Amino acid sequence: MSAVSVLILTLNEEANLADCIDSCSWCDDVIVFDSLSQDRTREIALAKNARVIERPFDNYAAQRNAALTGVQYKHPWVLMVDADERVPADLAAEASAKAAAADPDTVMFRMRRKDFFLGQWLKRSSGYPTWFGRLVRIGRVRVERDVNEEYIADGRIEHLNSHLHHYPFNKGVAYWFERHNRYSSMEALAKVSMAVAEHKAGSLFGADPVARRRTMKQMLYRVPARPFIVFLYLYFVRLGVLDGHAGFQFSRMRAIYESLIDVKVMEIRRRQRGLAV
Repeated sequence: MSAVSVLILTLNEEANLADCIDSCSWCDDVIVFDSLSQDRTREIALAKNARVIERPFDNYAAQRNAALTGVQYKHPWVLMVDADERVPADLAAEASAKAAAADPDTVMFRMRRKDFFLGQWLKRSSGYPTWFGRLVRIGRVRVERDVNEEYIADGRIEHLNSHLHHYPFNKGVAYWFERHNRYSSMEALAKVSMAVAEHKAGSLFGADPVARRRTMKQMLYRVPARPFIVFLYLYFVRLGVLDGHAGFQFSRMRAIYESLIDVKVMEIRRRQRGLAV
């Protein structure tokens, strides 16, 4: 028997949810934690024999924490999956086996994700590999940060070899920009309130890949012409040029997203000083 339940957070995900749940058919305990969707999300979840629990959305960290602490799961481990992600067979098998064999001190497994755009895996321009703490032991992990959440584990963290598959453009490019417009507002608020020395530069050389990425991001926030640097980094340094047309377009879109953050930071700071925008 599997040691893993599946948690899917949703808000108006009728375009994605059926395929997501189908990719989790190996699991006998799938929970759709829904933010009061106005489309067919609930109907699709119930038709796929998933449990549906509803909670109004406030922010991503609070929603995940509520799902991790307020739901009765069948199994001691939970695999957190977004509706636009899929769980391939190799990840399902590895996650189930590792969770079942884990010692009591192991409380979280990180995994990587393959992002797809224009029919191909963005192996380079997406910034791959990025590690996500998605397989967690109930009661031993909490979530912080309103957007691009961070997972705080009360115990040992290990890593899986298999990947989640991510299809962020299933709802279209316009929706990607709509969603990242919201993300950029959250990131701008976080940047304004960020402590100057929140993370030490020494983390860049540590063993923890999440800490390295976090520190690099904090340092990059303070660099002039950051959006252009992000484009150069993804397209040339990370060899996004080898991802072809998809890599070029995605690198441009990421630079636009970073520009939105910077402009919104400028807006917030001017308003704080009582200046016109």
